[in-house]
Amino acid sequence: MGIDYIVPEFEVDRNEQRCIHCRVCECQCANEVHSYSKEAGIMLSDETRCVNCQRCVSLCPTRALKIVKNPCSFRENANWQPDLIKEVYRQASTGGVLLSSMGTPKPYPVYWDRILINASQVTNPSIDPLREPMETKVFLGKRPEKISRDPEGNLITKLPPQITLSMPVMFSAMSYGSISYNAHASLARAATKLGILYNTGEGGLHEDFYRYGPNTIVQVASGRFGVHEGYLEAGAAIEIKMGQGAKPGIGGHLPGAKIVGDVSRTRMIPEGTDAISPAPHHDIYSIEDLRQLVYSLKEATNYEKPVIVKVAAVHNIAAIASGIARSGADIIAIDGFRGGTGAAPTRIRDNVGIPIELALASVDRRLRDEGIRGNVSLVVGGSIRCASDVVKAIALGADACYIATAALLALGCHLCRTCHSGKCNWGIATQRPDLVKRLNPDIGSERLVNLMNAWRHEIMELMGGMGINSIEALKGNRLMLRGVGLSGKELEILGISHAGE
Repeated sequence: MGIDYIVPEFEVDRNEQRCIHCRVCECQCANEVHSYSKEAGIMLSDETRCVNCQRCVSLCPTRALKIVKNPCSFRENANWQPDLIKEVYRQASTGGVLLSSMGTPKPYPVYWDRILINASQVTNPSIDPLREPMETKVFLGKRPEKISRDPEGNLITKLPPQITLSMPVMFSAMSYGSISYNAHASLARAATKLGILYNTGEGGLHEDFYRYGPNTIVQVASGRFGVHEGYLEAGAAIEIKMGQGAKPGIGGHLPGAKIVGDVSRTRMIPEGTDAISPAPHHDIYSIEDLRQLVYSLKEATNYEKPVIVKVAAVHNIAAIASGIARSGADIIAIDGFRGGTGAAPTRIRDNVGIPIELALASVDRRLRDEGIRGNVSLVVGGSIRCASDVVKAIALGADACYIATAALLALGCHLCRTCHSGKCNWGIATQRPDLVKRLNPDIGSERLVNLMNAWRHEIMELMGGMGINSIEALKGNRLMLRGVGLSGKELEILGISHAGE
């Protein structure tokens, strides 16, 4: 009953003079907002179901539709914002935990937007990336502590297992089940064309995608869904998921309604069964336990693949990363609190964790101070939105970045934040066959390739403007960054000077 107290968030503004009753909006809306009344000869709208995915607006042939924010709202109250009131109503009606999708929409500081990049002027000439060499290739994995030679005096060039990327960006973990087969196909194909990697997430690897193994990171989460010897051997690297930026300290949950057909087979669990990954790995309660799993995975794959440990950005992340670097892991992936998710408790998503910018800077400094920075590579994610964010992350100490939401936007996502419903109108976060087919993986992969090629060119232009011609020369180069509107403590953590200094 309580949920009836909530006024619809959006209104469907239909221009009756333009509307030709073609019923495209009705056919395209998975939320069943639109319907046709034969008696009245008009289209009707159930606005309580609208999530503003804009599918109907995009496909209306006569541009007769607009989705507008409902101006009707609660009285102004600085303490009780409308969203909080609505959430109280929903919980009073259902007695359940609130679930949300994608990253937090709260207006927390975005430090990327408060960091500026330095440019070369006169004394240090800039570089033209169109006419001069510019290296965007990166290698992820352990670095030798010193130069070694064999008894004959020849250099020993054998390195621990490495990941080679054509540019310092990878597609982050999104499991098969949380996103569709066609979305995974788009990511896998694009990664292969680009010479980068994509991550399976915790849902296993569909048998059709084993051929993309050289460009695949296979993930091992606490639920061990889809994990077997062939799976571990299929990928170019193995990632142990300890935490996720959108829900630190919380496990994964894919509703049984999405565990159907190939998803059930790939995850190796019965159809209709909720896929729940516990918050902790029940065999990991210390760095020593983590070390045992790291070396178990290395042993299982003949020490041929780097092992990544993924953790959420939390207040003691520098100490955690120091332990991981000593556990035998080759790469540490850190996920900031603005990272996206298919589903997370709203209170966790909006209130737990710290920004990736601060986490990255503190981890890089801690590892350098302890003399173990070369033991691991650092990969960061959690709202990497554009090429300049990538450049700033590398200058703060990252070796590469994970992106997920940006990749989904390239596939057509409109950030309506209802992934957990399984009714994604763009064929991305759904398992409904009629919706999945809306995403063409040929077009999807092409759009991802276009996006990454554009970013790569922008990264080269930004580096060229700094007078830097390689990612390796940019890494950890905080002198090329300046802060604006930041406190002294924020600048100290980031390790950069204020603009004008």
